[in-house]
Amino acid sequence: MNAKTNFNVKMNKTEVVAAVLPIQEHWLPLSNLDLLLPPLDVGVMFCYLNPIIVSEENKNLEFGSMVKNLKASLAETLVSCYAFAGEIVQNSGGEPEVLCNNSGVYFTEAFADAELKEINFYNPDESIEGKLVPKKRHGVLAVQVTQLSCGGIVVGCTFDHRVADAYSANLFLVSWSELAQSKPLSQLPSFRRSSLFPRRPGYYDSSINDLYVPIPTPPPTKPETVNPNDQVISRIYYVTRDKIGHLQSLANQDQKSTKFKRSKLESFSAFLWKTLACGIKETSSFKKFRFGMVVDGRTRLSNGDDNQDKLLKGYFGNVLSVPFGEKKVEELKEKPLNWVANVVHEFLDIAKTREHFLGLIDWVEAHRPEPVVAKIYATEGDGPAVVVSSGQQFPARKINFGWGEPAFGSYHFPWAGKSGYVMPMPSPKGNGDWIVYMHLLKWQIELIEASAAHVFEPVTANYLNLI
Repeated sequence: MNAKTNFNVKMNKTEVVAAVLPIQEHWLPLSNLDLLLPPLDVGVMFCYLNPIIVSEENKNLEFGSMVKNLKASLAETLVSCYAFAGEIVQNSGGEPEVLCNNSGVYFTEAFADAELKEINFYNPDESIEGKLVPKKRHGVLAVQVTQLSCGGIVVGCTFDHRVADAYSANLFLVSWSELAQSKPLSQLPSFRRSSLFPRRPGYYDSSINDLYVPIPTPPPTKPETVNPNDQVISRIYYVTRDKIGHLQSLANQDQKSTKFKRSKLESFSAFLWKTLACGIKETSSFKKFRFGMVVDGRTRLSNGDDNQDKLLKGYFGNVLSVPFGEKKVEELKEKPLNWVANVVHEFLDIAKTREHFLGLIDWVEAHRPEPVVAKIYATEGDGPAVVVSSGQQFPARKINFGWGEPAFGSYHFPWAGKSGYVMPMPSPKGNGDWIVYMHLLKWQIELIEASAAHVFEPVTANYLNLI
């Protein structure tokens, strides 16, 4: 069956869902690590088969009753995840803060004239963007629940990245699904900012200056000429467990000790970096290529302290750093994959310590209220840049609202920056395969499909066992 991208979605009803219990209005400051994020919205979606097909127990379920349960459990979830029911506003110093006023979440009910097996997940620009994942027009979080013509359901959310990283969003989604099934919360969220307070006096290593920069005041805007090479598109692929294992074995060639074994994510990232570099022509003006990876600092900051570890496991906010490497394009082309994997490992090592994250917090404090950003995101056409963010904790199979596990789930992050973004996540099959969301320049996607199609295969209804 041909995948469908030109289906219509009718927005039937939008209402505000607030926390079921009163929340005393208060201000929640963003941490110094939150302040590293510009205003960015991130989408995520979960797709479910017709519940009646999934289980005989669901035979009396109707879309209306499922929506009612989603709203009620969302209202319960917002009691503990109260920042998602607030608004981002500027404080007197010109910095963003969360006004926790229980203004609520815009919740939209919709209908799409497509079956789940017809949706072209491979091309989210056409099938997901503006259709199944909502545009957030107010507050911190927006939700859309879409009924499909086959009786399937898509739950889509969009949240403000300044308030939550993927770890926090996953915590919210798992909490929501647990309450929808009348289960106790497996992890209470914590907004205790003292865990990320700067030190007095502050101290940071000079290496932080290589990774982060103040955002310069933009010059007056001029009309831009559209360069077809600058077009950015999104695609979703799958990579089988065997191919991931093969890349890891190549990346570990000549490693003399298992102690220094390169991880699956390091090996995957090295392969992607080398593949993209090999597609840059010698006549290109691009001589260097930056490649970064997102590192979660929760386990680094706890540093073996059980109390701190317990607190940070529930910490709701951003605890991220984005170290990167920069190499000559010709070097990336010529060197073997295991050399590139070693480079990835080396630049990641910078961000794997407690001191790195404490120093980053102090660095932001030293620059406030000047806005700052990860340097790899501040590229100005001086060469390609790509960031990989591990979604290996993506809890797709846990997001069960009472009518079964999702048939498919993915983050959706079509941001407007010039750096590419890639997120590998576990396949909903639970078989060790990866789902890989890519948001890259069009020529980079074309290159991957021309030279690495043996690794990256389009997500299809066939792969997802929908037909």
